[in-house]
Amino acid sequence: MDVQERLDELTVMVEDAKSMPLSASCVLNRSQLLDIIEEIRQLLPESVYRADELLADREAVVLDGRREADRILEQARAQADRMVSEHEVYLAAVAESNALREETNQATALKRQETDDYIDAKLATFEITLQKTLQTVDRGRERLRSQAYQELAPAVEVDQRSEFFDGETI
Repeated sequence: MDVQERLDELTVMVEDAKSMPLSASCVLNRSQLLDIIEEIRQLLPESVYRADELLADREAVVLDGRREADRILEQARAQADRMVSEHEVYLAAVAESNALREETNQATALKRQETDDYIDAKLATFEITLQKTLQTVDRGRERLRSQAYQELAPAVEVDQRSEFFDGETI
């Protein structure tokens, strides 16, 4: 399972949790929830590691492209040196070499852009996942604070109402 699936499972667990009467609070299985959170923690470094691997692969693709371009250029130079005596053949070789260089540069640029886009998309997904997790944590903390406030609030309301009825209690 990946991080997104585990977060979806957490969301379903919270949404399906048994709600407390007259409250926004709900009852969740603590050990099950903690197990899922621990799995997410273990999956996150793997996601980051995969992103690092993609970055390393991008550099390898660029390096391979440069090597290929250098190899093609070296071949073109060697061929051009052998054909110096024939002017038109030499000019054709130079033109082909330049075309291959341009084609290789374009292919390298395209691969770099595709790799950057892929990595950016993965990092954006990771960022969204982290933001959703933080929002879930913030909502949970807010619910805890509001629950503590609600436990204190009814006692204050009863005291205030009894003052309005000249000592008669409700």
